[in-house]
Amino acid sequence: MSPTEPVPLAEQPAATSEASATSEASEDSGAGAGSDAPVKAERPHRATPWPEARAAAVLAGSAVRAGADREPVAVPLGQALGRVIAEPLAALTDLPSFDTSAMDGWAVVGPGPWAVREEGAVLAGHAPVVVPAEGEAVRIATGAPVPPGTTAVIRSEHARTERPGRLVLHALREVLAGQDIRPRGQECRAGDELLPAGSAVTPAVLGLAAAAGYDELRVRPRARVEILVLGDELLTAGLPREGLIRDALGPMLGPWLEALGAEVLGTRRLGDDAEALYAAVTGSPADLVVTTGGTAAGPVDHAHQVLDKAGATFLVDGVKVRPGHPMLLAALGGDRHLVGLPGNPLAAVSGLLTLAEPLLAALAGNALAEHRSPVADEVHGHPHDTRLVPVVRHGGRAVPLHFNGPAMLRGIAAADGMAVIPPGGARPGQELTVLDLPWPAAGAVPAQGACFT
Repeated sequence: MSPTEPVPLAEQPAATSEASATSEASEDSGAGAGSDAPVKAERPHRATPWPEARAAAVLAGSAVRAGADREPVAVPLGQALGRVIAEPLAALTDLPSFDTSAMDGWAVVGPGPWAVREEGAVLAGHAPVVVPAEGEAVRIATGAPVPPGTTAVIRSEHARTERPGRLVLHALREVLAGQDIRPRGQECRAGDELLPAGSAVTPAVLGLAAAAGYDELRVRPRARVEILVLGDELLTAGLPREGLIRDALGPMLGPWLEALGAEVLGTRRLGDDAEALYAAVTGSPADLVVTTGGTAAGPVDHAHQVLDKAGATFLVDGVKVRPGHPMLLAALGGDRHLVGLPGNPLAAVSGLLTLAEPLLAALAGNALAEHRSPVADEVHGHPHDTRLVPVVRHGGRAVPLHFNGPAMLRGIAAADGMAVIPPGGARPGQELTVLDLPWPAAGAVPAQGACFT
């Protein structure tokens, strides 16, 4: 199949032999894509089943987080969204901090009817300038401090006034002591724990923190990530020409990793140079180094020899997943890791979701972003390996999309997630795990130009 020709999932043949698996691994890597001759590996990949590979990444991140000694950092509320609080969020004040009117209406003292104090009203943001005495009422706005001695607040629609001489207020229904008054400390008292350490900072958390008196939050430090994009064939601008192609991963990976909560230190582009790669990997200050390409066994695939030279420990060396088979996860020592992604774009996304995202989630103490959903159509599978297929939510189901070859991004650009297709495939209506993408769902229909299968 030409990588530029979209083929519906139902028409895509599954690999049926070890030779086809080797060929697909080469295509995933981005090295020698399109070659009919399989490349013999100098060292065999100890391919890990896909669920076990994800679990290994989570374990690696959890072990580092358990022993991490980096101090929490204080950030302004406006910069805390998406972070994880490093200590319990305790209220700095009572909420509300004073007795507050819950409604627009009348603050009354004692039983009615009440003589109305007409010289002013109690407004939000202002101390009461009018304090009613027994048998009196005064206008009050929502959120305003309740005057001392107030029995209740009567909603405007539950009262009427008349002027037989002086203006008098009558209640239209029974008045209960304390009604429509939010008493001080109703939501919490100063010192109460509002959220435990490890809670993700959402927009609602920002609002709660502000209400509770915070100007900044102490959050866990982000994992520092450096991206190394490998390949002599990559262009950073202009149209492809003379065997050169545009670098699709450099512009994509940084924002994607930031969306996963990482602090991206930078993206560096290296040629197919083993010495340059060794220097970059060993000299990086990052907690996680992410490389693209060079993970298979082609003549310029240097990742394994560089990691061996660096004394790295391979935690995952090849995964039984399509696309993205020749991905890897290695421990570099000193709580540092490297995720090696294949060079083909969708294969790299597969590696990102399989190894990098679980590692980063565990480092931050977050749960994996995934859900279960029935699949709308039959999806052919690999006889032995998991498949990851771009899908969009439609009618309560996950609908597989076209353009899902290892070198294609058109499908994932329109997708809500990646469906996990078990070995052997999936039948219509079968419930599958769907890996969520770290941005709002695209909606009920695919973006213009994408196609349902």
